[in-house]
Parts: sequence; structure tokens; C-alpha cells
Amino acid sequence: MSLPIILALDTKDLNQAGQWIKASSDQIDHFKIGLEFYLQHGSEGIMQLREICDFKLFLDLKLYDIPNTVKGAVESVAKLSPKFLTVHASGGAKMIEAASQAFPNGSITAVTVLTSFSEDEFSKMGYRSSIADTTNLWASVAIKAGATSLVCSPFEVSSLRNQFKDAVLITPGVRAAGDDLGDQSRVMSAPDAISAGANFVVIGRSITSQWDGSDLKMRRKIDLIANSLG
Repeated sequence: MSLPIILALDTKDLNQAGQWIKASSDQIDHFKIGLEFYLQHGSEGIMQLREICDFKLFLDLKLYDIPNTVKGAVESVAKLSPKFLTVHASGGAKMIEAASQAFPNGSITAVTVLTSFSEDEFSKMGYRSSIADTTNLWASVAIKAGATSLVCSPFEVSSLRNQFKDAVLITPGVRAAGDDLGDQSRVMSAPDAISAGANFVVIGRSITSQWDGSDLKMRRKIDLIANSLG
């Protein structure tokens, strides 16, 4: 049985990404590919990774533009058959609706407030509402416009689960005990995020930083997180 973990392949190195997949694919079958990898290798790089195993793709491009441009972008990557494709929830209803209509066989995934924001930083950007209130508003707009999954920090996931029973909730900002927080501000453990209502947790450096040229340390870290999830 696969774990409710989406492993973030945050690297520009095609070979490295492939090694991480090989090391973890017996326990994890969802992998996140974002801008760092995609801008370097494009669709061809993703297809090469899928030759290793037929994993479920979380394509994290966080699309944000006028509706027609986002529609075209979604159509351009649809051939990769991602399970989840991210857009910024702040792009609004028309943009998300256009993305959803262009992607009938997958889940448009609306990213709410980035986990790197603290309340203070968010306020300095000019937002008068709290992160929690803004997340709730953006999520409501996104779901009504056709998004079927949401990305939020672990701190907002309980509220969103209460409102959107059928939405897939995905939480980055997850760290194992003792891990460096890095550039994340709103962080929780994987068991706490799942208990709060997340369907999946996105974990990257906590696992991939253990890579040392062999599978052993990475596998041990995945086992540690799996045991914490019960």
C-alpha cells in the first residue's frame, strides 16, 4: 500500500530525479515535478522519468495568467496526463474555470497561500485579511470554478476539510521531527497534517536530503515517516 506522500523531486538533475524515484517507488507512487525541473527538461524529461515507473504525476507549475493563456498552457501539458496540475487560486474564478474546462481528465489543483508566508509577511504584501481567511475565500472561489483539489498549509487544512468534504487536500510545509525548516514558515508534522484532514502531504528535502548515492538512508527516512503515520 502506497503512503499518502507526494515526493517532491526538487532538482534540475534528470539523473538525480530518476535515482530518487527508484529509491522510493516501492512505497511512494505520487511524485511532484515543479518549475525547477520542468524549465530545464520540459515534457521530454518527465516522459524519461516515467520510463522508470508509471508514477502518478503532481505537475506543480502554479499557472497564473489571463484565462485564455492559462487554458492554452493547460492544453500544452495535458499530454503528460498529470493527476494534479496546479494553478494559483489567486488567479480568480474565470482563470480557474478556463483551466478546468481544458483539463477534463485530471484535477485542477488550486494553490492558496504559499507556506513560505508568515502572517507578518503576508500583511506587508497588502492583504488585510489573515492567511486563514484568505485561504478560505480563495478555496471557495476555486472549488466553485471547477478545481477539485487544493493546496494549503497544514494550519488551514482542518477548516478546508470541514467546508469541502469531497476536495482532495494537499499540504506542503511538512517536516519530520528535527528537520531544518528551510524556507517554510507554516510547518507541521506529517501525522498532524493527515489527522487534520489532508489527503496527501508533500515532502521533499526531509527525504531527498538523505540521498548519499545509495537507497539506504532515503528508505530509512521514508520508513520513519511511514511509522509515524501508523
